[in-house]
Amino acid sequence: MKPWDQRPFEIRNLFNPAFCGLLLARAINEHEETCGKGMPYSLSLLILPLCLHKNTRLILAAANKSYFLKVVEERPQLLVDFPARATNMFPFCQEGLSLLASKGCLDVSEFGTLMIRPRSVRKAVSGTEENRECQRVAKYLGRQFARISDRATIYASLGVRP
Repeated sequence: MKPWDQRPFEIRNLFNPAFCGLLLARAINEHEETCGKGMPYSLSLLILPLCLHKNTRLILAAANKSYFLKVVEERPQLLVDFPARATNMFPFCQEGLSLLASKGCLDVSEFGTLMIRPRSVRKAVSGTEENRECQRVAKYLGRQFARISDRATIYASLGVRP
């Protein structure tokens, strides 16, 4: 990973660790509220490639009342280049999680699941329309991943291996 000041302007803006951390926090918190357990680390790696890819985000935002597995089945275009996107987004996910941990917002349970500390991240979804849409999709993914509650199924449906 290049030092921050040597990255292109667009990369610094779009993959800002604070913004990536916020999206991860939204998903992790929603996962915990839905099933009462933290989000497995391996599932957190899927949040950014699904939220930040515009075409994928638009499909998931429109399907916010549908089951995730049904959306993936009905919209196979979600899977186009997904493994490469997930691989490319890994360093940005790590930076987002690292920032959350360094600011005292993230805990790791004894089982290795990620949890957001209460009152550490603002509940209100705010920002530009695109920013709010990214946050809503992150919450949707956290809720859906909790309902599915099987990492292997989620990974297999997306055509990737943990």
